[in-house]
Amino acid sequence: MTFWLIANWKCHKSSDDGRRWFDHFARLYRPHPQLQVVIAPPVVALENLAGHLHGLGLAGVALASQDISPFPRGGYTGAIAADMVSPFADYVLVGHSERRRYFHESDREVVNKVGEAVEFGLRPIVCVEPDNRLARLAPLHDIADGAAELIIAYTPVSAMNFRIPETPARVAEAVAELRRQNPAWPVVYGGSLRPDMVDPYLEIPGLQGLFIGAASLDADDFAAISTSCQAFLASSGRT
Repeated sequence: MTFWLIANWKCHKSSDDGRRWFDHFARLYRPHPQLQVVIAPPVVALENLAGHLHGLGLAGVALASQDISPFPRGGYTGAIAADMVSPFADYVLVGHSERRRYFHESDREVVNKVGEAVEFGLRPIVCVEPDNRLARLAPLHDIADGAAELIIAYTPVSAMNFRIPETPARVAEAVAELRRQNPAWPVVYGGSLRPDMVDPYLEIPGLQGLFIGAASLDADDFAAISTSCQAFLASSGRT
């Protein structure tokens, strides 16, 4: 069973910054067969970092686009179609609360983006909040039809706004409900986690990954979280 460790750099880091981050992370990172690390840099750095990552040869590390257009190529000024990023990324973040809050992204756009991602071989990481569960995004089932392509990221906006993670007990409740509704799709949790606090979240039944924001900007911090994930996988004997 795969465990995902996802980094969202948001609107931080140039290509040069990203290469330095990867160089430092490569010295600290140790792969584990069940751990998949996914890094989402700004889209302008994707192509450059894809080449750099290939040169480093880090096993179990892939890139994600932070967003894609809900439309295919065409007359959409400023948009980036899914097939434009698919040569450089394996994953794409969709429906993040910041996209909804600042760019007024609707449920319909989220569904369209998932459709574009699936069509062009990108695995969507769909962000949901306590009041925005996948029940409101029922058409996703028509697109992915329960297949393993989609990852659910439970990302309560309160945890990000106040820099305080939801308690492991509350996350466990949300994960159980999301897994009940969508048993074929893995669930990861994101919300202000730091290296010194991840261990209790790793123990949550049914949780298959962590989604890291601010702590992923520092390669030492992110490598420390990676080491915790590796130690948990080794001790739990997950397969």
